Amino acid sequence: MESKQPDTVHETPGGVPRRSALQAAAALFSAPFLAQPAGAAVTQMAASPKRNQRFDEDWRFLRADAPGAELPAFNDTSWRALSLPHDWSVEDLPPRPAHGNGEGILWGAADLPTRVGPFDTDLSAGGRDTGWFVGGTGWYRKHFHIDALPAGGQVEIVFDGVYMNSDVWLNGHLLGNQPYGYTTFAYDLTPHLSPGGVNVLAVRVRNEGRNSRWYSGSGIYRHVWLNTTGSVRIPTWSLFVTTPEVSRQRAAVKVSAGVENRTSSTREVTVHLQLFDGKAPVSANQAVTLSVAAGATATAEHTFTLDNPKLWSTGTPHLYRAEAAVLAAGAAADSASTSFGLRRVEIDVTNGLRINGEAIKLKGGCLHHDNGLLGACAIDRAEERRIELMKANGFNAIRTSHNPPSPAFLDACDRLGMLVLDEAFDQWQRQKNPQDYHQYFDKWWQHDLDAMILRDRNHPCVFLWSIGNEIPERAEPAGVETAKRMVERIRQLDPTRLVTSAISGAFAGSESLDPAFIHLDVGGYNYMWGFYEKDHARHPERIILGTESFPQQAFQNWQLVEKHPYVLGDFVWTGMDHLGESSIGNAQLTSPGRGGPPNQRPAQPSGFGNIFTGLTSFGNISLPFPWFNCYCGDIDLIGQLKPQGYYRRILWGLSKLEMAVQRPVPAGQTESISAWGWSDELRSWTWPGSEGKTLKVRVYTTGDKVSLLLNGAEIASKPVSPETQLTAEFDVPYRPGTLKAVAYQSGKPISELAFQTTGKPARLKITADRAEIRRDRNDLSFVTVEVVDAAGLLVPDTVIPVAFSVSGAGELAAAGSANPKDPFSFRKPRPKTFHGQCLAILRPKGTAGSITLQAQAEGLAGGTVSIRVL
Repeated sequence: MESKQPDTVHETPGGVPRRSALQAAAALFSAPFLAQPAGAAVTQMAASPKRNQRFDEDWRFLRADAPGAELPAFNDTSWRALSLPHDWSVEDLPPRPAHGNGEGILWGAADLPTRVGPFDTDLSAGGRDTGWFVGGTGWYRKHFHIDALPAGGQVEIVFDGVYMNSDVWLNGHLLGNQPYGYTTFAYDLTPHLSPGGVNVLAVRVRNEGRNSRWYSGSGIYRHVWLNTTGSVRIPTWSLFVTTPEVSRQRAAVKVSAGVENRTSSTREVTVHLQLFDGKAPVSANQAVTLSVAAGATATAEHTFTLDNPKLWSTGTPHLYRAEAAVLAAGAAADSASTSFGLRRVEIDVTNGLRINGEAIKLKGGCLHHDNGLLGACAIDRAEERRIELMKANGFNAIRTSHNPPSPAFLDACDRLGMLVLDEAFDQWQRQKNPQDYHQYFDKWWQHDLDAMILRDRNHPCVFLWSIGNEIPERAEPAGVETAKRMVERIRQLDPTRLVTSAISGAFAGSESLDPAFIHLDVGGYNYMWGFYEKDHARHPERIILGTESFPQQAFQNWQLVEKHPYVLGDFVWTGMDHLGESSIGNAQLTSPGRGGPPNQRPAQPSGFGNIFTGLTSFGNISLPFPWFNCYCGDIDLIGQLKPQGYYRRILWGLSKLEMAVQRPVPAGQTESISAWGWSDELRSWTWPGSEGKTLKVRVYTTGDKVSLLLNGAEIASKPVSPETQLTAEFDVPYRPGTLKAVAYQSGKPISELAFQTTGKPARLKITADRAEIRRDRNDLSFVTVEVVDAAGLLVPDTVIPVAFSVSGAGELAAAGSANPKDPFSFRKPRPKTFHGQCLAILRPKGTAGSITLQAQAEGLAGGTVSIRVL
């Protein structure tokens, strides 16, 4: 879609842009992330014009309410010193009086702990939805010093995200309240600032009541920034880049920059606009002269032409940079920059989705915002690693469910080439939980929607906006009118992208949902692949996108994506495991008379079609503590691909052959799989104690036949086709040795895969994701520990405690495994392995040197790894 804005200079007479949550710095992230010295009681900040000064260090925190903490004279010396981003919900709770194990765990009547690490089944308002973590009220305070400001100067603080309901004070003056926990917002500090003296910023955060359907985290969990500017400035997010023409031969790049005059008289200014590829300019410096009235904002615009441009795509995510510099009275007044990509996005019902003229099908995954063992902390490297993992496992698109992500997340998607469906809300006017966003929607929706669109519209990764997810009132007159207002507002702020919303409600029938699609450019379908063809026949103009789907229905969904151009792609629920929504991806053993037979499903209303065909147990989605994460992702909590992810690689043509073995099922029991679940499979032929028992082996292949061999002898051969969903199942009596699958196409072998029975655990194998990291607190090293045998093979089902010790220029940020029902501390250096693996996350302290991690386990040879910190 192309911008149709005219090349003119716009002026907003008489009005200074509002000082509100719309004032943020995310679109101006051009300054490098430089570590600031930690430990100072008072932070010194620049007074001369400077943007994106990191404001993350030297905060003090109290996990409790503290009446009077907004006042500058309040004594916070006993509070804990920390750096941001910070999430208190993932931190260990103080111990309760204990009995039974002496480790501070309170045991309940069912012999399950009600408090362990950060989990408390009594105090968690969200319960299983939020993973049994605890919210509450917390306070942050920061002391800082700033030199005298120039006449008319402004100091602005920017919060990338605070969950939730934050109140901010400067020197005892209330600056404002921001209810929504996912919005970037900012305040003008200038009126209450004490230049030359010590200033005290206080932030109260209230994550109270049942307000979320997933793990939200608590606190200032994203970055904080400080902008200092003069009397003439570029308002935040007013630098906007569009690409009305893009081809491999030529690109037109339109750059517009707002200029705000904070003085009481008209100012003549010159705005210099220029494009860069890295440090090299790729355009002439274009000067635009403006006359900006007192208290008004004018906009400078220019369209550049680039010959033979480097285009942005998922395969070649090339980024350019646009810069704007303002001169007033011959002196530099302000500057801003933003990265952007040259790509042409086209979407229509006939040709589907095309980027730069090339058709693309969306291999998508939905993601919540947490970073696993780190909780909601949006540390830059953690955000980047999630994108790397998704990309490495075949995904090309992410749906941010169900809220705007961090700026660091989108920056990583830009750099790595990951498409993003950027989503705004999970509720409108009608609640899903008593204290959720519905309480604030009427007053805040435009403010928060504006913040998302204006902040994110320069990101080339964002290809589609979503206004909501499974909104209860979506098809009612009030909901249809709300959708209309939001779509109209988005088109005012960004005419270059289309709009969707994730619609659900298959039990009601698709015809009743038609009003929900009226104002959408793309119809988002949650779990309704069975209606794609039917709805296309009724509405041939409707573009369809699978915005959520069950893992067990991957074949049906992808078959329709490949068959029909009007179906853009599929977003599985979910790409990665997340905290909260506990146990929805479970697979459990049931006995006769308990839970019913595994293939029993709820009765389906007339006309429901075959949407839930293949689901084993749609109703088995809620299991109690100790389950604390969803376990429905293709990738687990520590970054390892799960069996459904390997199957998806077959569907997407990324692999020719994959194999898994179902965990042995005891006699008299059956496996019951929830709607979002998958069979308890492992890529393993190590099943001690199962000798002679028959195991279920599943082979997935793009070939037309597969042969299975055990210790060189063929067990059987079976045909494979779309009719078998590219799957062959074998019943194999277990004997240790080598299990091998060979895939054939037209009689010729195309791939083979073997599992070897491993020996006993012998040692710990340690692998760091990178040998060198930056001293920046926003960098991390992810260290995977595997239990291996004497030959170095993973012993895949080993559960043992591992003891970590860390020395040098870093610290242990978190440690744990992917086990969805092992709720222990993420901060203590003694996790248990799950499927033979666990993870340690190392964070630099801010100085150069090296970090040494040692891992030990009883009876095994330990391991050591050193990470250079530069």
